[in-house]
Amino acid sequence: MKIRAGYEITYDCPQPTPMLILLSVHPSREQDLITPQAITADPPIPITSYIDSMGNHCGRLTAPEGRLTLAADFVIRDSGLPDPVAPDAPQHAIEDLPDDVLVYLLGSRYCDTDKLADRAWALFGEIQPGWARVQAICDFVHDHIAFGYEHASTARTASDGFAERIGVCRDYAHLAITFCRCMNIPARYCTGYLGDIGIPPVDLPMDFSAWFEVWLGGRWYTFDARHNTPRIGRILMATGRDATDVAISTSFGRSSLVQFSVITDEVT
Repeated sequence: MKIRAGYEITYDCPQPTPMLILLSVHPSREQDLITPQAITADPPIPITSYIDSMGNHCGRLTAPEGRLTLAADFVIRDSGLPDPVAPDAPQHAIEDLPDDVLVYLLGSRYCDTDKLADRAWALFGEIQPGWARVQAICDFVHDHIAFGYEHASTARTASDGFAERIGVCRDYAHLAITFCRCMNIPARYCTGYLGDIGIPPVDLPMDFSAWFEVWLGGRWYTFDARHNTPRIGRILMATGRDATDVAISTSFGRSSLVQFSVITDEVT
């Protein structure tokens, strides 16, 4: 299948402001691009790129004083298959994990494992390690948090989400990731496109989505505590320890987001 995806985002800066952006598809999906995903800027400004320490395709720019609009519109090929399900995927002993996976066991800015470790073991300690334990974590988080765009907060940690029981997709991901790490399961945060493909249309504004991956059976598997069901048409943009590592933009100075739209539609 083919998916048309893209965005238009406008910032307002009171003075020239350096920025980092993560608005490109992940390098692992670049071979699936049918049309270029070039980022256009209005007014035109130079944008340089690099691969960060997490393996994401990042951009650097200096936003001019006033308004800056960044946009992209591209078509990408997708398998059309739902997220893989592997009920027999085992959990690894810590000593058997690859070196580059170990960082995803540690606490981070939004995944405050120190505050939830005891609760995680009380909730999930008796569940079979591996896929069943991760699915139990997703089931719990899915039922525990009430979704609402009005609940969005850039300050909410996993322990806050657990206590407040409200949030958006990033809060579901942060809480599930934190529980997984508490149970010695490597878990990393993911962001990207997820349209209403293979499901009835949802009457909510389109946005970038957050989910997570866990290391089981020698590979990364996708889980989504918010939707809690395999989905079709995910387009990965970036992975990291939590939302800090994969923010769509990081400004080194004052800036305001004044316009934001995302498209993700199947091409029929």
